[in-house]
Parts: sequence; structure tokens; C-alpha cells
Amino acid sequence: MKLHELSDNPGAAKKRMRIGRGPGSGKGKMGGRGIKGQKSRSGVAINGYEGGQMPLYQRLPKRGFNKPNRKAFAVVNLGLIQKFVEAGKLDGAAAITEDALVASGLVRRKLDGIRVLAKGDFSAKLNIEVTGASKSAVEAVEKAGGSLKVTNAAAAE
Repeated sequence: MKLHELSDNPGAAKKRMRIGRGPGSGKGKMGGRGIKGQKSRSGVAINGYEGGQMPLYQRLPKRGFNKPNRKAFAVVNLGLIQKFVEAGKLDGAAAITEDALVASGLVRRKLDGIRVLAKGDFSAKLNIEVTGASKSAVEAVEKAGGSLKVTNAAAAE
């Protein structure tokens, strides 16, 4: 087989309809746009316009609120910390800080801080220092004999 012998399967590539090319084409004269009116003209964009009727997006009540100063935490599960310690990517002897988590590759970036959640099995005796943690995560670490220190109490909630 040579390059010039390559071709699509029959019917795989459909040729585009060329509109406005005479009456024999089936899409001639007005090119499928009907007669007159705004939509027959070029340069028209009327998304959401309902001909003067109050548009749907304005008829529905406003709902919800986006807090402008909300905090975004990078989330880490205890099970993953356990795996990284076992794999030797995290040093279990030293205190595990947010910088250590980023350096190990467990977290890509800190954002407004790192929050630890209790998903997964955890049995390592570690000292962890993070911005936030769930209550169950704190309990799991203390049950394993370690300590989980939350540096910013307001962010833990």
C-alpha cells in the first residue's frame, strides 16, 4: 500500500451542502433562509431573544449566591498519604507539612491550603500539619498514634 492509495471508507466523509448555487442544487435562490426577515440577513445573533416576550432566563427567579471570598482547598485523603509513605515518597519520620505534600507530588498546588479527609485505610504513626481537616480524619490519625495539627482553625470548618 502506498500513500496515494489511501482513502476513506465509502460514506465516511460526507461532502458539505453548497447553498445558494442555483435552483438545481435544491438549496438555491434564498439558500434555505426563507423570505425576508431578520434571520434571512447576514450578521444576526439572537440567542435567548423571544420576539419581545420576556425571555425565559428573565422570567425565572434568581437563586443561589457565589461567595466572592470563598476558600478553595486542595483535598487529600488519608489513604493516599498512607500509600505515599509506604512507597517512600513521603518521609514518615519527619512532620508532614503542606510543602512536603506538594514536593512529593501528592498535591499539585496548595491553593488556599490543604484539607485532609478520612477516606481510605490509615495506620501510620505520622505528625501532619495542614490548613484543614475533617473531624473523622483527626480521629483516624490519633487512633493510629499520630497527631494532626490544623494550623488555621477558621479554615477547618
